[in-house]
Amino acid sequence: MSQKRILSGDEAVAYGALAASVCLGSGYPGTPSTEILETFAGIGGAAEWAPNEKVALEVGIGVSFGGGRSIVTMKHVGLNVAADPLFTLTYTGVNGGLVIVSADDPGLASSQNEQDNRNYAKAAKMPMLEPSDSQEAYEFTIRAFELSEQFNVPVLLRMTTRVCHSQGIVDLGEKPTPVPRKKYEKNVQKNVMVPAFAKKARVRLEKTMKDLAEFAETTDLEQEESASPEIGVICSGISYQHVREAMPSASVLKLGLTWPLPMKKIAAFAKSVKRCVVMEEGDRFLADAVSAAGIPVEAKDDSLLFGELNVNRVRKQLDGKFDPEKTPVPGRPPQLCPGCPHRKTFETLRDLGCIVSGDIGCYTLGTLPPFSAIDTCVCMGASIGVGLGLRRSLPESEARKVVSVIGDSTFLHSGITGIVEMVYNRPATGHLVVILDNSTTAMTGLQENPATGHLLNMEPATAVSLEALCRACGTDHVDVLDTTLESERFRNLVAERLNSNDLSVIIARRPCILQMKKMAKLAKKKGGAK
Repeated sequence: MSQKRILSGDEAVAYGALAASVCLGSGYPGTPSTEILETFAGIGGAAEWAPNEKVALEVGIGVSFGGGRSIVTMKHVGLNVAADPLFTLTYTGVNGGLVIVSADDPGLASSQNEQDNRNYAKAAKMPMLEPSDSQEAYEFTIRAFELSEQFNVPVLLRMTTRVCHSQGIVDLGEKPTPVPRKKYEKNVQKNVMVPAFAKKARVRLEKTMKDLAEFAETTDLEQEESASPEIGVICSGISYQHVREAMPSASVLKLGLTWPLPMKKIAAFAKSVKRCVVMEEGDRFLADAVSAAGIPVEAKDDSLLFGELNVNRVRKQLDGKFDPEKTPVPGRPPQLCPGCPHRKTFETLRDLGCIVSGDIGCYTLGTLPPFSAIDTCVCMGASIGVGLGLRRSLPESEARKVVSVIGDSTFLHSGITGIVEMVYNRPATGHLVVILDNSTTAMTGLQENPATGHLLNMEPATAVSLEALCRACGTDHVDVLDTTLESERFRNLVAERLNSNDLSVIIARRPCILQMKKMAKLAKKKGGAK
């Protein structure tokens, strides 16, 4: 019997992964991708949070080499972290199917940039699918695994915020037939990318992309809706939904496989209408590729290069009327929760006049009033390296005010190498790192991390000791305290460490107040189960 459910795009991907007999899902939490693995684990899939996206992809590669199917999830900036193995993975190819989900964030709802990860598919030379709703998110996930194994390549499943979080009816179809794992076979020339083997792999990869381009011309992943010959729109993903509402009379070519592109189909469609517009969210990725192939199309206006698209913005392009957009009504700025353990930390650093190199996480809100206590924020784990750079460039009197602040999950994601850098290339004035350990990955929804003592499914796990790790790296001092209960001690300790030439780490440890509620509910649930 066919099953129908109301699912978000993220949830639909999880159900698709289960239907595709995925052996393991790995990733790092980041809006708007987080719910994929949480849902996958909740419906019976094997899923884990990795320390960062690079490790997640490497684990996924190992699963694939071993013959199992793997799905690796992350938000768009996470693919930057995973890019190193990604660009070699397309050379080695796969054994079991491997799908990488990149959840892009147009409009920067919860991100530090607005990059368009479609460019990764072109640069790394891999096929890319873009669902336009929850039903396609489910179906394309299954198709992505089939494509991966058919063409011996990883597949990029590119989602965006609206597709990830919007809900729709999803027909899960009949109960899927389990897909058996492939046999592992030792193949050094395929899986060991030394230069001699990589040169041959590059040739194979170019042929694979040509084969995929031919496949794109015959696949049903593209849908053409013929209507008015006056105007036709080429689109993909969420843009399709906006186009259908903005101009129901337009002819539409909706692309599902958006790299490599079916240029013959596109050329035929463009020729069938008087005016052909490419409507896409993010860069002019499609428009540039189509134009480079010599197909005359109209790209979107500069004003639509940033932010999420919506029906009104799309209608402006199709009507050719670009009236100034209304200035949005200022919303209430985000702020640290009442009772947040980070509050006293930032109050102290502000009052001491510190120059604070910040990081990614809810503690980034320490930038805003009333704290106004963070001076820089670049990317995950950058606080320590940036702080060390400031120490080396500022006059000594100012260098001694520099403090790096980083969260527990972010530290384990990409801050450890910063501590190694600090010990190895020791600044003359020393340095101070404050690790804000609130026992969770708070901003993305209270996910577990390697220091919490729990796995993704809340089963017990060995907790990584932050203090032991820092001591093992060779720091001079590692202190652990609760800045809420020991604010005066924290103030005195910061002042003391800044006045020395030592390498110091202060771990400000107090659970997030929301995490405390979560753990209390879990304890009550376990108690009731007994």
